[in-house]
Amino acid sequence: MASRQRRMTLPSTPGRAEPIHKPAQKTLSDPAHGAAFIFVHGLGDTAEGLEDVADQFQKNNKLPHMHWIIPNALENRDAMTTAWYTPTQLSPFANDRPELDDPEDEEGMMDSVKYLESLIDACGKKGIPPQRVVLGGFSQGCAMSLLTDLTSSKYAGRLAGVIGLMGYLPLCNRLPDMRAKAGLPATHGDVPIMLARGQKDTLIPKRVWNITLKQLEVLGVGSDDLIVKEYDGLGHSLNGAVMKDMCAFLERVVPSLED
Repeated sequence: MASRQRRMTLPSTPGRAEPIHKPAQKTLSDPAHGAAFIFVHGLGDTAEGLEDVADQFQKNNKLPHMHWIIPNALENRDAMTTAWYTPTQLSPFANDRPELDDPEDEEGMMDSVKYLESLIDACGKKGIPPQRVVLGGFSQGCAMSLLTDLTSSKYAGRLAGVIGLMGYLPLCNRLPDMRAKAGLPATHGDVPIMLARGQKDTLIPKRVWNITLKQLEVLGVGSDDLIVKEYDGLGHSLNGAVMKDMCAFLERVVPSLED
């Protein structure tokens, strides 16, 4: 019975598999003292692909006050797999004619931002305020987490933190205009961000990673708010070192508020 009481009602979208919800292991007297981590998978994956991470945390009694919400992307016709948006090629080399680059799928990305906003809404209905919600993800999930934090008219600058694993920041050239259109200030604010990249990751080239870091700087993300981790010998995947650093970040930004 106690487990059912801790569950939250999550939004349902036609054609989308239901999110995986791992309720907090610890019952709290005040829901606002709880926390939630919305953990977003990458291209071609499903929520089940990240469920083991949540299981490992909970098995080791890490952040027992925190709910895990792991959503599923829709099937994307162009990508012919699950995707939060239609992917474009990330080249290690700059194009001499950037006007010929494939356009990024801004419409698909912003549809996914709206869906992620609805998950944060669900946390609020459960009594968990935005400043106790962490948004993070792997690969495309990283891209969507950063984009939501930077462009959401509802939640930009209000979250507890953002975790970006093996991903990048999309729509870099559009972000200032998008923030202005959403009524947001020119600079990001002080939401802590952790970014992680494997040094042997060929899917997220170093050039794209550097553009991401530079654009975050342009948007006012200072060194005090940005943790950047690079892992020797790691490709486009997770390992124990990444999860250890992710755990330390989560414990810092959504610490336990009750004994």
